[in-house]
Amino acid sequence: MLGKALTKVFGSKNDRIIKQLRKTINTINELEASIEPLSDEEIAAKTVEFRQRLEQGETLDQLLPEAFAVVREAARRVLGERHYDVQLIGGIVLHSGRIAEMKTGEGKTLTSTAPVYLNALTGKGVHVVTVNDYLAKRDVEWMDKVYSFLGLTTACIIHEMDDAERREAYNADVTYGTNNEFGFDYLRDNMKFDIADYCQRGFHFAIVDEVDSILIDEARTPLIISGPAEQTTDMYVKVDKLMPHFKEEEHYTKEEKSRQIMLTDDGVALAEELLGIDNLYDPSNINQLHHINQALKAHFVFQCDVDYIVKNGQVVIVDEFTGRTMEGRRYSDGLHQALEAKEKVTIEKENQTLASVTFQNYFRMYDKLAGMTGTADTEAPEFKKIYGLDVVVIPTHKNMIRKDYPDLIYKNQQAKYRNIVNEIKELNQKGQPILVGTISIDISEKISKMLTKEGIPHDVLNAKQHDREAEIIAEAGHAGRVTIATNMAGRGTDIKLGEGVRELGGLHILGTSRHESRRIDNQLRGRSGRQGDPGSSRFFLSLEDDLLRIFGSGRLGGIMDKLGMEDDEPIEHSMVSKAIENAQRKVEGHNFDIRKHLLEYDDVMNKQREIIYKQRREVLESENVQPIVEDMIAELVDEICGHIAVERTPSEDWNWDEFNERVAQLFNNKVEWAPEELVDLDLQLLVEKLNDAVKEWYSGQEEKNGVEQMRQLERMVLLQMVDTLWKEHLLQMDHLKEGIGLRGYGQKNPLNEYKREGFNLFMSMIEAVKLQTVSTLMRVQIVQDDELERLEEERRIQRAKELEEAKKATRPQADDRQPQQRKEEKIGRNAPCPCGSGKKYKKCCGAAN
Repeated sequence: MLGKALTKVFGSKNDRIIKQLRKTINTINELEASIEPLSDEEIAAKTVEFRQRLEQGETLDQLLPEAFAVVREAARRVLGERHYDVQLIGGIVLHSGRIAEMKTGEGKTLTSTAPVYLNALTGKGVHVVTVNDYLAKRDVEWMDKVYSFLGLTTACIIHEMDDAERREAYNADVTYGTNNEFGFDYLRDNMKFDIADYCQRGFHFAIVDEVDSILIDEARTPLIISGPAEQTTDMYVKVDKLMPHFKEEEHYTKEEKSRQIMLTDDGVALAEELLGIDNLYDPSNINQLHHINQALKAHFVFQCDVDYIVKNGQVVIVDEFTGRTMEGRRYSDGLHQALEAKEKVTIEKENQTLASVTFQNYFRMYDKLAGMTGTADTEAPEFKKIYGLDVVVIPTHKNMIRKDYPDLIYKNQQAKYRNIVNEIKELNQKGQPILVGTISIDISEKISKMLTKEGIPHDVLNAKQHDREAEIIAEAGHAGRVTIATNMAGRGTDIKLGEGVRELGGLHILGTSRHESRRIDNQLRGRSGRQGDPGSSRFFLSLEDDLLRIFGSGRLGGIMDKLGMEDDEPIEHSMVSKAIENAQRKVEGHNFDIRKHLLEYDDVMNKQREIIYKQRREVLESENVQPIVEDMIAELVDEICGHIAVERTPSEDWNWDEFNERVAQLFNNKVEWAPEELVDLDLQLLVEKLNDAVKEWYSGQEEKNGVEQMRQLERMVLLQMVDTLWKEHLLQMDHLKEGIGLRGYGQKNPLNEYKREGFNLFMSMIEAVKLQTVSTLMRVQIVQDDELERLEEERRIQRAKELEEAKKATRPQADDRQPQQRKEEKIGRNAPCPCGSGKKYKKCCGAAN
């Protein structure tokens, strides 16, 4: 109560921010009188002037008022649209690296032009991130007029582009594209063998449109580039045929909140009988257990036309937040193959991870990140915690007058659907346009059939009618229109009212159920009431809806029965709507925990990824990697000598047979030292002696292969080893994560265990890179002068094929696999010290050894 009273007197924190920003708006407005008389050429010349002033030491913040005034005038001249003050406020918020929440129809695309222009003056490039190719192409074509007028270059990244086109696009001042394209280009760049082939040039400033959709909803799914693993698909067909024998409660139980499925004791016995094995949980039968679990999920958790559709003989994932199909994306760890077996389509081989990154860690690489959306405030704590982004709610240009009616709750779904159709029929008869929002394809098609039966003309917009999206949305606000849409989130197209619709009450939003997230419901509502238009909204629910059923509708059902309410008699009360919002908050909290959990684990991988990608880039950028190889050789010499040299034992009694065997394995040569040379040695003398021998052998390799060719070989072999062993390491880390949660049963923290074992695996990989690189270089021989070029060309062609396949091979991550453990190996002297100091091991904890 006290907090509310204080807010009334002093205003909220958001109000104070807006009040402060209005001072800058006043400055911009005052500049308008001096900017308006300038000719087109003089306006364009301002860009050159601003860049010169930046070079002379002025900051972007100092240039902001003038730059914003120039952009406003440019937009007025070439688009016929002048930025509203609230749009400039949104632009300042974006420039400051925050999230601007602006209602639908407030003009977010135009808002972004001012901060994009200002930050592009640095010449480092600005990325504008959208949710789909259509919006990226539309926005760049639309706003290019402003940027070109001011002398900036623009480009758009789309899926079909080759590397040369992408490179050119990233070199533009302003680059539009989808989050997937930006993320996958980052991964693909770090799989290339020549720095000149890289497409991206850095991560300066990004504005993410529909920021909640990209940084929240899609953040549960990491971007993964994968290649086919060598496994047969026969087991999927075999296990799929067993599924009709399994019955709920008797053989398995479902946890709908987490979408998990568990075998009962009877289920385990049935599986053992059907598969003809004694113990399903024996390590030798882990593969069969994995297939059984995935097949159960495919049949009894995942639903066709809800989670996925079957299109052109393929199982295609449907994005639960936007209702869009996710072409090319595949569920991981055999789930997609289990769905293909269930739907009797061609079963593709499982994939192995080649490279991966989460959206959280990708977008946190930018020096400055900003976002805009119609709905972010409900997720403000997550934006702050994960990305360090504050949310500022921007006032609307005109007051919102849409009427949001309380929810109507019915006893069962049949009653709900009957009354939905009745409401549509009633409003349609008076000509009011209606947008019907559904959470799945099958519900949209069910309502479509009911409306067809009633003779009500309508359009359906879902994953199956994806191509007609813009056309359907453009006409949704016309009189008499009925539009059914699956998850309107992120459609990016305003619904403008047709003639005479304002007098009819504007666009009516009819939600057929509540979504798990309040943001998605708010996005649906936000399609009505744009720019002060009239409009209304109402959600219809039933006690059988998943949200109410899973998160507690028992009390409501009891109340309705006690009151003797009929099926078609709804509960309508604001308290009920609040109870539903509380249920949604619980789900949002649960989903946040999933994303936080994913990020905590990916942070471990991210540190490793950063080390590998940084070192890989250094190799590509170096003209000569011989010093790196020499360092590796020195470390291996230290390790071999340190292993044999036993203190307080005469050197002639050391294990020289083991020493000679190890030297032969690593350096492909024998040490031919006389017995007297083995007397009175200490560790330092032995290291010097072996170092001299290895240098001589390596010089022999240079003489045989040629100095220039040897330098090329060093680079090629080192990259080859890093790429091969990094790929194997990713697979091991996948396996480690699969079952690490089970460590909790042993009173151990799974995340700490993952960090510890992940570090050991990484150090083992670094050691293996060193061993295999040196060992290969000591053995390699070039037969002909052109042999090296041929080998390098073959490798380049192979990698090009992998990258081409990688464009199609993306998959979400699952979390029900089994761990693979490795024993800790010796830490390399040049490796990062495990104490976390940031120093090399040999200069930190290893200094005493």
